[in-house]
Amino acid sequence: MIYELREYTTVPGRLPALVKRFNDHTLRIFERLGMDVVFMSLTDLGANTTNELVYVMRFDSYEDMAAKWAAFRADPEWNDVRGASEVDGPIVAAVSRRVLSPAAFT
Repeated sequence: MIYELREYTTVPGRLPALVKRFNDHTLRIFERLGMDVVFMSLTDLGANTTNELVYVMRFDSYEDMAAKWAAFRADPEWNDVRGASEVDGPIVAAVSRRVLSPAAFT
């Protein structure tokens, strides 16, 4: 089992659009594609409290993670949703990700 921690920094003022896209579409698409979201949050304290969304996903392996992200990026519904949500301009300014393995502690 591995976990992926993703931090999305939005274009200033666009955090509500990102939250809406996740709530209205992205989380459902993740579920349809078998992508397991373990945790999702906005940042309340610390850096980027006004424009950051953070979430963690769980995958069986690196291969599982790569295959599911490839399927997501190629998904026609996701591409339609992304295009429609960015008609007024980009939402995400930067993405930071880390892949974490708890294997040494089990």
